[in-house]
Amino acid sequence: MSNNASIYAQHTENTEWLNKLNFYKDEIRILTGRLEEISTKYTSQEVLAEVERFQNQWIIQRNNIDEIAHKIKENEQSLIDEINNNPVAVDHRKMEYHTEEQQLVEGFEQNFNSIRDEFNRFASKWM
Repeated sequence: MSNNASIYAQHTENTEWLNKLNFYKDEIRILTGRLEEISTKYTSQEVLAEVERFQNQWIIQRNNIDEIAHKIKENEQSLIDEINNNPVAVDHRKMEYHTEEQQLVEGFEQNFNSIRDEFNRFASKWM
């Protein structure tokens, strides 16, 4: 079985993935704001330790987003290069499917959703 997909389909997925990653970045900004609210209301070591842990998680997740977005943009550039090198019948041509990028996005989403759920449980306890 061939693991190829049309150039246009892959371009569409790249665009969707980049939009999703931008959405997650916005969500991290919102969650960071909620975290700041909690940190100003409570000064116990228990709460501050969790605040620091989630601050670190949001930094890590922003870095993950940047790295995944970079990979997607590299893939997008390879699609553009293929079109520029051979513009004939581009709407019918296929390239090797961008499985790595798909796995990175899906893995990120699963991990992020887990961390966000954990944060929401923490925030509901202290807000």
